[in-house]
Amino acid sequence: MASVDKIRNLAIIAHIDHGKTTLIDSIFRAAHTFRANQHVEERVMDSNEIERERGITIRAKHCMVEWGEYMINIIDTPGHADFSGEVERVLSMVDSVLLLVDANEGPMPQTRYVTMRALKLGLKPIVIINKVDRPKADPHGALDKTFDLFIELGANDDQLDFPVLYGSGLEGWLVRDLETDEHKGMVQLFETIVSRVPPPQADMNAPFRMQVCSLAWSDYVGRIGCGRVLQGVHKLGATLRRTSTKWHSFEKTGWDVTGSETAKSQHLWIQRGLERKEVEEISAGDIVWVSGPDDITIGDTLSAVDLQDPALPPLEIEEPTVSVFFLVNTSPFAGDEGQAITLRQIKERLYRETRVNVALRVEDLGRADGVKVSGRGELHLAILMEEMRREGLEFCVSKPEVITHSDDQGNLQEPMELLVIDVPTEHQGIVMEKVSRRKGEMAHMEHSGTGVTRLEYKIPTRGLIGYRNEFLTDTRGLGIMSSRFVGYGPWAGDIIPRTRGSMVSTDAGDATGYALDNLQSRGTLFVSPMERIYAGMIVGENSRADDMPCNPCKKKHLTNHRAATKELDLGLKVPRKPSLESGLEWIAEDELVEITPTSVRLRKAILSMEERKRAERRSQAVSAVN
Repeated sequence: MASVDKIRNLAIIAHIDHGKTTLIDSIFRAAHTFRANQHVEERVMDSNEIERERGITIRAKHCMVEWGEYMINIIDTPGHADFSGEVERVLSMVDSVLLLVDANEGPMPQTRYVTMRALKLGLKPIVIINKVDRPKADPHGALDKTFDLFIELGANDDQLDFPVLYGSGLEGWLVRDLETDEHKGMVQLFETIVSRVPPPQADMNAPFRMQVCSLAWSDYVGRIGCGRVLQGVHKLGATLRRTSTKWHSFEKTGWDVTGSETAKSQHLWIQRGLERKEVEEISAGDIVWVSGPDDITIGDTLSAVDLQDPALPPLEIEEPTVSVFFLVNTSPFAGDEGQAITLRQIKERLYRETRVNVALRVEDLGRADGVKVSGRGELHLAILMEEMRREGLEFCVSKPEVITHSDDQGNLQEPMELLVIDVPTEHQGIVMEKVSRRKGEMAHMEHSGTGVTRLEYKIPTRGLIGYRNEFLTDTRGLGIMSSRFVGYGPWAGDIIPRTRGSMVSTDAGDATGYALDNLQSRGTLFVSPMERIYAGMIVGENSRADDMPCNPCKKKHLTNHRAATKELDLGLKVPRKPSLESGLEWIAEDELVEITPTSVRLRKAILSMEERKRAERRSQAVSAVN
């Protein structure tokens, strides 16, 4: 093992798609982490299949590279706001951060958030202006905005004296001076890390103590806790104490010890490259993985049995802001494309997810057909749904709803977001109109001089549900929007729901080109000819506000004046196939998304048209009484 003064622990933080994972690929190549003839995938840290497809990091990942006699532990963090809580916990394990800023976009909402957390912990960032080789890149402008951001966030003099590197993570070079230094290699990055990142402040002779900052699961050994060893040495098989703590209240004004147990460590790992290496001993300064205690969870303190007052304050676990119901699939096609699972199996799968996904909440409200699942946002929940469907499971989910709280005076509070939009100037009018309808309050507006306007809003989370697809349509796909949760605010009032109704099938069978040709003039279709349809399935979006019953399976009877192949030339438009996320955004409160391994369908919660009418009459009667 390297001595403590030869260890450097740091995290890479940035807004989504600013190049964190791609930069780590270049660091690996520069440090010769892999053999010369070894095949290595691009974005090697994104080991999850969904991460590779979407080009995002979902869970923080740890790697280690060696440069000379130094061991550099690097943690790749998620860039999307739905996973920001994981970034907060990771920062407690490191001594500095590499803050990536896109030379074109400059600081974005998540940049602000993660920078604020790093500065509050007293960390001194190393700023990297990335993607300087892209058209319209403005590295010096991006640096000026970053410096202004540091001042705005209350950085001290030491933190404002940050080193800056310019370069391209994709091309594999970073330099201190963009004008005079050769655009080649990562040597200046390693030199900056070694000289500017302090070694861990750790006492090797004190009793062992570490805090669990993230979790993993193994079917063989159970829960595995990851964290940095703060002091001392621990040998495999020695007895350690697990101490649990909890905040007093939602406001986190104080904390208490809630439990303590002793257990022996069963496995110890440290990171070497991308692999975990099992070891006999762990020591202060290292980032390690430990298994042994059965119920390890985020924020637990693992310590020597004889350590006096071992407990450390709890780590912040992000509170959920959005919830959906996971329901048993009751459609006529249940079991045709995957494994139709019971409510018991749904619960088992979701409770298994909570072992490592600490931001997820599962509540059994006594419904016979489903459970309530709460998460950080639509993407957080959609990732879980995507993982479950790839495991071969079938289920339905309801429309996402925001989670509200009441303040001390009993006033209703709802989650609020900071929304940042970059939009071509010719489309800014329609965007401003739509966002204001959704209760967005403009906080800032800036013209870049390149035909793009940046708009900043404070908006309720529920105002963003269902808006993303509408935004892309209004901006012809040229707009960029991103948001992050900023806390709770007063209830903003009613928001006008979806302004268009659904085309709901009244019959079952195969969709025909003849029927769809008649329907496409009434709205936007979601299905293609010959696609299987069932009664109660949503086959399109009506151009009017109310739902429209229809028969997409209707056939035209053949005569001796009409060829059987005539329908091939109908000229149907390409249907707008709903994806998992677009379906979640689009559905109304009385609709569901049916998810199978091969299909995403939209449907009414009550499939029978007669039953829907009866339910609507009952609802109206109850409303009249109240």
